[in-house]
Amino acid sequence: MVVGFRPIGFHDPRSGHPSAAETGIRNPGGSILRGTSPSRLRGYGSSPETSVKSTPQNDSRRLEPYGSCDLEEIYQRLVVPTLDPAIDHWLSEDFGDAGDLTTSAFIAPDVEARAEIRSRDHGVICGLPIVRRIASRAAGTLETEQLAVDGDRVEPGMRVMEMRGPLASMLEVERTLLNLLGRASGVATATSRFVDAVAGTGAVIVDTRKTTPGLRTIEKYAVRCGGGRLHRIGLHDAVLIKDNHLAGIGSRFSEAVEAGANGCREQMRPRFIEIEVDDLEQFEMVLDLPSGTVDIVLLDNMDLASIRTAVERRNLRRRALLLEASGGISMESVRAIAETGVDRIAVGAITHSATQIDFGLDMD
Repeated sequence: MVVGFRPIGFHDPRSGHPSAAETGIRNPGGSILRGTSPSRLRGYGSSPETSVKSTPQNDSRRLEPYGSCDLEEIYQRLVVPTLDPAIDHWLSEDFGDAGDLTTSAFIAPDVEARAEIRSRDHGVICGLPIVRRIASRAAGTLETEQLAVDGDRVEPGMRVMEMRGPLASMLEVERTLLNLLGRASGVATATSRFVDAVAGTGAVIVDTRKTTPGLRTIEKYAVRCGGGRLHRIGLHDAVLIKDNHLAGIGSRFSEAVEAGANGCREQMRPRFIEIEVDDLEQFEMVLDLPSGTVDIVLLDNMDLASIRTAVERRNLRRRALLLEASGGISMESVRAIAETGVDRIAVGAITHSATQIDFGLDMD
């Protein structure tokens, strides 16, 4: 049985970006998001202001970029602002100064066609609203109809979109839109596999900044379509004190971290302050800092025994402090790491090593 097959309706390319009602983006929890109030969405839309019992997991969502937003709102706020210039750049890579030489030579501009985009793989789809926007910026008017929604699981042969309009326009944008759809769906699919692997443990999968240059906002949106959570968007919205930062501090660890964190909170208002540690000795130094100095401790490349010990010590001394495991996380290791009791697991592989999902554009 095909999962998530749902006609959405044709989008008028002259009306700008598809609305929530047109895109029908799917909440990873299963519901179709059509402008739904975030407070009504199970799990993914809970507002940090609601009276939820404080736990590290709830705090994690509060600290997350767009943590209280549904997928439609994330798409509109994170992807849309820079999408049109990006599309123009992608298309210019193909068109150059001369345009599509093959299509210009062999296809008359008045030839109309109908085509379907079909999945050729199993996975989680992401990027359909972006595909529609690419189609809307083609030279000729292309109408598109979504037959699936972002966040759906797809299988080989599943129809995900129908397209009508000038054949020349379809051929000109075909590779660009399939590349984008395949890349975004690959990230969503990789994310969903890690999310499924830790189900029931209480740990959440978060992304990293190991993204494709120029595609960060789209890949982060894809992470959310796959059920993952966002770490930070860039260097500008949160603080992560890494080993190279600490190397510049020297022996003044406690004094420097406390002063820097307090000054940063007052002047820059970061979403969170996180610090990286490599061993339990460094972790103890963080626990000795005044409460509230940092929000998250990143346990970098620590073995399972050390992670368990860190969790135990955190539970005894600083229950509100979030622990995030990172470093070489794989499908083979992620479940055991999640079962240690950490709150978050940062997985670079969901973006830097995601395998593209194959889609094809089939003409009638």
